[in-house]
Amino acid sequence: MNRLTSSRDELLKLLGQGAGIVERRQTLPILANVLIEHNAQGTRFTTSDMEVQIRLQGGEAVQTGADAAAVTVNMRKLLDILRATAAGTVTLEWVDGKMTVRAGKSRFSLQTLPAEDFPLVRAATDFSDQVLRLPQKLLKRLLGLTHFAMAQHDIRYYLNGMLWVAEGRQMHLVATDGHRMTLATAAIETAVDRREIILPRKTVLELSRLLGDDDEAMIDIALASNQARLTMDGLEFTSKLIEGKFPDYQRVVPKGHRNMLLVERTTLQSALQRVAILTNDKFKGVRVNLEPGLLRLTSINAEQEEAQEEIDIDYGGDSIEIGFNIAYLIDALANMPTEQVRLELQDGNSSALFTMPDEPNFKYVVMPMRI
Repeated sequence: MNRLTSSRDELLKLLGQGAGIVERRQTLPILANVLIEHNAQGTRFTTSDMEVQIRLQGGEAVQTGADAAAVTVNMRKLLDILRATAAGTVTLEWVDGKMTVRAGKSRFSLQTLPAEDFPLVRAATDFSDQVLRLPQKLLKRLLGLTHFAMAQHDIRYYLNGMLWVAEGRQMHLVATDGHRMTLATAAIETAVDRREIILPRKTVLELSRLLGDDDEAMIDIALASNQARLTMDGLEFTSKLIEGKFPDYQRVVPKGHRNMLLVERTTLQSALQRVAILTNDKFKGVRVNLEPGLLRLTSINAEQEEAQEEIDIDYGGDSIEIGFNIAYLIDALANMPTEQVRLELQDGNSSALFTMPDEPNFKYVVMPMRI
């Protein structure tokens, strides 16, 4: 019989980190499981969906009574059991296709599947010697500023992810769905040759969840031709890359717009949320009228109902009327951690540029829509 003993909180923390990529509905039943391995190097937990894989190294609090053993068990059931039990010592014992979970006076019996059937992501053999290294907190902030503009289920598959460009001592993160685009730039510790990769949407969202807020915690990013490996705090995150040619983001960013205004972010966000009440799922248009001293927002729905908001602003430029998808504006403002936002416009037919006065390395471009 194989045995693993751990504190409930330690095991719950480890499994929780790997649970995000485990889908509830799987074409292969074993992909709903977590692979538990133990050898002379310690205990390791692995989850995978054959595109993304997370490996976690158990700490000293995780101990086993076997020299070398491996098994897979349903991740969701095991997590639910651990969440439902009180803090204390948990013991997992497995033999002959069954795992017994003991916590206090509770006992659960679960089915297992053979470890050798678990489909691990095959590691690439052409990883570059150059490793990107940057603080987890910084990368988490960059992802938070950009992730919302990624496409979902677009036939242009390369838009269902995020472009990462590393060159010299800079790293650029870009996301677009063809109607809007976010761009954020950060410095990296060591200069590298130019590399471009497109990370899948699922990888980006899961990585955002796993990254920490500690100023000292770092993440190392190794890149191969079709794979990325991200390592942090005893966690190894491996992801396949999306092949394809991402749009030229530098050409999308407008330059030289002659009309610019600053507005309180929360004031504009609240006004947009109120105006959005009378929009519907099929048509989310908002008309923006800009004139000296005043910003007016108007929405009209199919029932000819109308909502209007006016905001006093410090503006002396051209009078402009332009339409936007209101969801694109609300998304951006919800993810911009700043008191003020800067809006730059050329006319009613050109894309708009949103920036933050205290964050020169962030840009949000949104195309106008006809209303």
